[in-house]
Amino acid sequence: MTKTTQQENYTRPDNERIIGFMKIAKPAAIISILITLASLFFICFKGLNLGLDFTGGIAAEVTYQKAAEQDQVISALEQSGFKHAVVQTLGSNSDLLIRMPVQDIKVEDLNNTLTKAVQLPNNVATLHKVDSVGGQVGNELYVRSAGAIALALVLMLIYVTIRFEFKLAMGAVLSLFHDVIAILGIFALMQWPFDLTVLAAVLAVMGFSLNDNIVVSDRIRENFRKIRGASPREVVDIALTETLRRTFHTSMTLVLVVVAMMFLGGDGLHWFSVATFVGIFVGTYSSIYIGTAFALWRGLNRQDFIVQVKPEFEEEDIP
Repeated sequence: MTKTTQQENYTRPDNERIIGFMKIAKPAAIISILITLASLFFICFKGLNLGLDFTGGIAAEVTYQKAAEQDQVISALEQSGFKHAVVQTLGSNSDLLIRMPVQDIKVEDLNNTLTKAVQLPNNVATLHKVDSVGGQVGNELYVRSAGAIALALVLMLIYVTIRFEFKLAMGAVLSLFHDVIAILGIFALMQWPFDLTVLAAVLAVMGFSLNDNIVVSDRIRENFRKIRGASPREVVDIALTETLRRTFHTSMTLVLVVVAMMFLGGDGLHWFSVATFVGIFVGTYSSIYIGTAFALWRGLNRQDFIVQVKPEFEEEDIP
C-alpha cells in the first residue's frame, strides 16, 4: 500500500506504516488450533499436578528462633511420621510454610503432634496456624474453580456483545478460552504445581486479555465508522497498528513486574508469576490472531457498526 493511497483513502499520516497483521491470519489459526489440541491432550492424558488446595491436605505456618534449613524440617517431619511434606519460606528462613497430603492422624491430635514434629535441635519452633483440607473439600473447590472460569467466559461474551458486536464477542471468548487452555496445557506438560495462586493468575490473564480485546474492538469500531473505501481487513490492520504501541507498553510493563515477582517474590508467588508470565504473551497473541481474526473471518464489516434507519423514519420525496 503506497503512501498516496493511504492519504487518499484512509487519511493516514505520511510516515505511518500500516502493519499487515491479517496477512498471516491463516497460518496463525493453524498454530492456534495445534496449540489448543496439544494442550487438551496433555491436560487429559498427563493431567494437572494439583496442589493441596484441590487434593486436600495440611498447611501449617511455623516460626523458628533461628534460620532453619528446609531439608532439616522435612527430615524431622518424616521421622515423626509425616510423609511427602513440602516446605516453603515466608519471607525469611525462620518463617516457613509446611504443606503435606492428608495424614493418618486424628484431627484433634494434629496440632500437638505437628508441634512436636517441627522442633529442631537448639532451634525452638512455634506453630502459628494449621489448616486441614479434606479430599472432598478439595474436589468441591476444583469443581467450583472450573465453574468460575466458565461463568467468567459467559459474562464476558454478554458484555462484549452488548458493548460492541456478537462477532467480536465470540472472537474474544474464543481467545480467552485459548489462553486458559494454553496455560493449563503448559502446566500439565511441565507438571508444575497447580494451586489456587495459579488459578488466580489464570483469572488475571483472562482480565488482561479481555482488556486488550476491548481496546482493539473499540478502535475497529471507530475506524469502520470514519474510514471509507478500505476493505475490512485493511480497517482491522489499521486498528491493530494504532493499538500496537499501547499493547507493547502495557505488556512489557507487566512483564517487568511479573519477572520481579518471579525471582524476588519467594515461593508463595513463584508459580503465580510463571502462569502470569506465560499468559501475557499468550493473551497478546490471541487478542490479535484469534479474537480479531475470528470476527473478520465471520464477515465483520462496516454495516455491523452503522445504525440502520428504520423505513418509517426515512424521508420520502413529495412530488
